[in-house]
Amino acid sequence: MPEIIKGDRVPLYYQLMDIIIDDINNGKYKENDKLPSERELCQVYDISRATVRQTILELEKEGYVYKQHGKGTFVSGERFKQDLLKIYSFTEEMKKLGKKPFTKVLDFAVVRLNERMANKMNMKEGSKVYKIKRLRLAGEKPMMVETSYIPYDRFMGLKKEDLEQEAMYDIFIKRYNAVFTKAEESFRPVLTREEEAKLLKNVVDSPSMMVERITFEGNNIIEYTVSIARGDKFKYRVVLEK
Repeated sequence: MPEIIKGDRVPLYYQLMDIIIDDINNGKYKENDKLPSERELCQVYDISRATVRQTILELEKEGYVYKQHGKGTFVSGERFKQDLLKIYSFTEEMKKLGKKPFTKVLDFAVVRLNERMANKMNMKEGSKVYKIKRLRLAGEKPMMVETSYIPYDRFMGLKKEDLEQEAMYDIFIKRYNAVFTKAEESFRPVLTREEEAKLLKNVVDSPSMMVERITFEGNNIIEYTVSIARGDKFKYRVVLEK
């Protein structure tokens, strides 16, 4: 068993972090496994409770573990890193990571825009759009819930069955010759609501990320999407260059 070396230049909490991370990576602790209690870790490695608590805090910050009040500390699931340097597709990103993407269309309807949504999409109030709600999965794991608004006139003839068989962006490009010129996204942390928690198999009021995307074709908005992504499954990264 790995040992913690006291008197070493590497802080004790950091040594314990390395041990636990190695155990996770090597499969000793799997997703949602409960870690040993603080008392057990203190006894096994002959370190203080304060050192163990700092270790758990840092592991939680790094996304390796999560806490459940009154139950203990558990191993987090795999987190998917999303680089925000270009327009991306959930389907394509999951394929790159070796995951099988799957989409379940929860709702598909043609609706008319109210004033608030018309302003968001720079369209006239009352304009027809597709309102599409989808559950996005990686393998069998639910990852995010997406609600999209798509201009009806631009994508006339779109059907629910199309979206269950092919990625939406692929349909736009191949069938409608769409050209994505830019996309704007905004992010903010939110608490998971009851309906979202059921779909995402998550805990009510657990942290999630709300992502709002507006996709443009020239000066026209051809997609407005609001996504609720599991906070324990995604890590977004932006590279800033001079």
